[in-house]
Amino acid sequence: MARRLRPVGLDFVETAPIRLVFAREIAAAPEPVFRALAEDVPGWTAWFSAVTLARPTDDGVGREIRLRGGIRAEETILAAKSPEVYAYRVDVINAPGARALVEEWRLTPAGTGTRVQWTFTADGTAAFRFIMRLARPGLGRAFRDAVTSLDLRLAQ
Repeated sequence: MARRLRPVGLDFVETAPIRLVFAREIAAAPEPVFRALAEDVPGWTAWFSAVTLARPTDDGVGREIRLRGGIRAEETILAAKSPEVYAYRVDVINAPGARALVEEWRLTPAGTGTRVQWTFTADGTAAFRFIMRLARPGLGRAFRDAVTSLDLRLAQ
């Protein structure tokens, strides 16, 4: 059953009870990485294996996302500042226990490439928070695999 989450702002990235941060350097420059994140939303399925459907909604101010395992979410874009930051809030999700979710992708030049940092922030019930902390290694692997795949895709 899908539930509406608390409408938090971008400041939630700094204040959330759960804050998981992952980073990796890739060869692609920040501009094409930003375009892949913010402008080619349907393309997420080609490089982020957990994403089975991604489409812009509301004239690009929102997204519909489906993940492996049956998770469905409706999101609102909070920041799309090229080529530095792309962030979105989850407004509706069918994951039990979630109360608020924001994800931020921060891009920093690193030589001729990019340092990609993904910050996953959340609030929820005690059980949800416990499960999210246990999920950290899996989320880290998913991030590393996705960013590596994105880098290979952008090199072609």
